[in-house]
Amino acid sequence: MGLIGVVEVSFCGFLSADLLTLRCQKVGGGGVREQCLLQSSRSCAVTGQLLPFRTSVATEKKRWLRQQQQLTISAKITKGKKSSETEYPWPEKIPAGAEMDGALAFLNRFKPLPNKPKPFPLPFEHPLIDLENKIDEVRELANKTGMDFSEQIKELEEKYDQVRRDLYLGLTAVQRLSVARHPHRPTFLDHVLNITDKWVELHGDRAGYDDPALVCGIGKMDDMSFMFIGHQKGRNTKENIYRNFAMPTPNGYRKALRMMRHADHHGFPILTFIDTPGAYAGIKAEELGQGEAIAFNLREMFGLSVPIITTVIGEGGSGGALAIGCCDKMLMLENAVYYVASPEACAAILWKTAAAAPLATEALRITGAELQKLDVVDEVIPEPLGGAHSDPLQTSKNIKAVIMKHMHKLLKLEPEMLMKQRVAKFRKMGAVEENVEVDTHIKRKMKKSEVPVESGEPRLLLAGKDQLIDFKNNSLAVNASVNGGARE
Repeated sequence: MGLIGVVEVSFCGFLSADLLTLRCQKVGGGGVREQCLLQSSRSCAVTGQLLPFRTSVATEKKRWLRQQQQLTISAKITKGKKSSETEYPWPEKIPAGAEMDGALAFLNRFKPLPNKPKPFPLPFEHPLIDLENKIDEVRELANKTGMDFSEQIKELEEKYDQVRRDLYLGLTAVQRLSVARHPHRPTFLDHVLNITDKWVELHGDRAGYDDPALVCGIGKMDDMSFMFIGHQKGRNTKENIYRNFAMPTPNGYRKALRMMRHADHHGFPILTFIDTPGAYAGIKAEELGQGEAIAFNLREMFGLSVPIITTVIGEGGSGGALAIGCCDKMLMLENAVYYVASPEACAAILWKTAAAAPLATEALRITGAELQKLDVVDEVIPEPLGGAHSDPLQTSKNIKAVIMKHMHKLLKLEPEMLMKQRVAKFRKMGAVEENVEVDTHIKRKMKKSEVPVESGEPRLLLAGKDQLIDFKNNSLAVNASVNGGARE
């Protein structure tokens, strides 16, 4: 058999004899049959080389099967193209001119959303949706017919603005709660990137974990460095899962405390931003000491010698919010809420049904205006008409202006006076009424020791198995009823 053709060999991987198909090129005239060659391990280093052959396919296949135990083919897996996530926190390529525009923004994992979020109308905004649909219908009719409907469109737009103004200037507590929970409401990092000239995020609690639900970092505003600490909600489902819906674990609060001590050491004022439904209540969080982490933060924040300003930008729930909220000045956005328990939880406890959540919302007094009357909040920051989500940039500017106004005043105080005022601020919160007639329906199921004493009677508290402490006479009184008789 003479030379009848050449074959091109090029393969890589673990392939069987049936899968190896090599191409033959005919030479000569008709009647010459096609043949193939199976490349063995003796020449497997050849890649893309044209080889002459004089043997049949069957013979080479038998030879290959005898040597398949010795066949070794290796492959190298190359890495894919690096994305902005894999380059974090030090991107390899920074756009030209970004150094002058604040390149530190590129060191943050938080990027603008690639797609604009879909509209999310709130229940009380249905009149606005109806007017928007009418305006769209008139514009579409004008485009189809070529007629001039500018006067009608102008009237509808004026009516839309008036209805919108009336709605948002008279929001109820339930409606403000829905605005505070709006999925498009600007998050902590949105405000930080809007108000800072430079910003770099800091990570880790120095105990092996970095909680993404609580973000910390150093930023500069008006040539002054601040430590920023805040709850971070997600802007979509994927981000919310990553951020655990802004519900921090104990590691997050320990990270925040580490950053506060860092700021106290270097003299950076602290700015905290609250936007959480509450601390994470999972089993793992309780095992790691959720209550201890929150309580430790409460104690330590009263001993920091630098000014602390807290701003509630969304919803502030329970101890999860208070753990970074022991401050010198408490600020709230106009449509933010701040509560000890969510209205749904409060309704389930007091009314035994979540359907009573609107009633609980009104009773809890969770809005900024109500809390300002109770001296819990120092100032309410106005939002643009339509809520913070309608104009995030203007909302951030309003926050910055109010923060800097209060910060300049706090910086004039000595550290000792600052800490004393911080303690006094929380000490004067709340009111207690004594010797007030209690409704009999309220105390119908009280234990005898819990029933309010009548005016003039000594106030007794249980001190032991059979003893009561008499605070009026500062002596121990024997409880004769415990043993069924009097003692001498």
